[in-house]
Amino acid sequence: MDLTVRGAVKRFGAVTALAGVDLDVAEGELLTILGPSGSGKTTLLKVVAGFEVPDEGSVQLGSVDVTLAPPRARDVGMVFQNYALFPHLTVAQNVAFPLEMRRVPKAERQSRVAEALALVELSGYEARLPRQLSGGQQQRVALARSIVFNPRLLLLDEPFGALDRKLREAMQLEVRRLQRRLKLTTLFITHDQEEALILSDRIAVMNAGRLEQVGTPSEVYARPATRFVADFVGESNLFDGIAGPDATAEVPGLGRLFLAAQAGTPGARVTLLLRPEALRIGGAADPLANRAAGQVVETVFLGLSVKLRIQPEGGPELLVRLPLRPSEPPPALEGEIVTVGFAPEDVHVIRQA
Repeated sequence: MDLTVRGAVKRFGAVTALAGVDLDVAEGELLTILGPSGSGKTTLLKVVAGFEVPDEGSVQLGSVDVTLAPPRARDVGMVFQNYALFPHLTVAQNVAFPLEMRRVPKAERQSRVAEALALVELSGYEARLPRQLSGGQQQRVALARSIVFNPRLLLLDEPFGALDRKLREAMQLEVRRLQRRLKLTTLFITHDQEEALILSDRIAVMNAGRLEQVGTPSEVYARPATRFVADFVGESNLFDGIAGPDATAEVPGLGRLFLAAQAGTPGARVTLLLRPEALRIGGAADPLANRAAGQVVETVFLGLSVKLRIQPEGGPELLVRLPLRPSEPPPALEGEIVTVGFAPEDVHVIRQA
C-alpha cells in the first residue's frame, strides 16, 4: 500500500471530525473519499497531507510513518478547489515553485516545468499570469505544479467545484487519463456522487467521521452496505420491511415482495433498495414478479431519460427512470394509473442492525 491510515481520530473541541478511520490506498490507485459537508472527508485529507495532526492513530506512506511529519516532508502533491496559484508569478514560475523549494538546479527545473505543462496541454502559456487564464487553464496549472516534482501521493480537494458543468466533466476525464498515464497514487475528495462514480477505482463513503463503505463504484452503487450509502449514492427507492420465508419480504403498502435470496431470519427488520432504472411500467411490467398499480404524480424530462414519480394507493412513492429517445413522448402522463413492476434480482437487501 502507498498510503495506510490506521485508527485516525481528530477532535475539534466537542466535535469529533474523525472517529477511528482505517484506510488503505494501493500503489497507482485513485480512491475517492465521498461524503456530504461535515462528514470528515476534508479533515481526513488534511491529516494525510500533514496540515492536521491526528489526536490518535497513524499515517504511513509506503513503509514510512509520517504521522508527525510536516507537509513539506511528505512527498505529497496537492490541488485545492481555489487553485491557490501565486497571482504575481507566471505560469512557469508557479509550476517551478515546488522545485525551487527542493533546490532543483535551474536547467533541470526548466526541463521538468516544460514536461509538466506539456502533460496538461499548456505548452506556450509559460509567460502568462493566472489572471490571463480561464478557470480550466488555472486548474491545469495547479495540477502541473502538483505533479512536477514526481510526488508519491497526489491529493485532490474538490478541485472542480469552481468550474461549470461542461468544463468540469472535461477536466474529470483529463485528470483520470493523466493519473493513469503517470500511475499516480491519488486521493480525491468530493461530495459529488456522479464525479466519484466516473473517476474512481474505489470509493470510500464517509459519514459523521466514519467510513460507511469502501468498494468499487459498481459495488457501492449496486450493493450499498448501509442505508446511508444507499440513500447518498444515486437516486433510490428505499423500503423498510420485514423478512419473510422463502426469499420474500413484507413491505407496508406494497405487500409481499419476491427477492432473489433470503432476506434474513423471518421476522427480522430489513431495508430494501430498488434503483429507479430497475423499474418498468405498463406492458413491460406485466411479466415481472413484483407489481403494483399507482398514479403518476410527476413526469420530469431529462433528455435521454424520463423520471416518473408514481404513488401506489396506501404504499410508498416509487421513483422510476426510463430511457427515452428525444423524439418519443413520455411513457405516461401525470394523473394516469399505471402498473409498475420489478424483478426479484433487482432488489438489494440491507439488513438493519
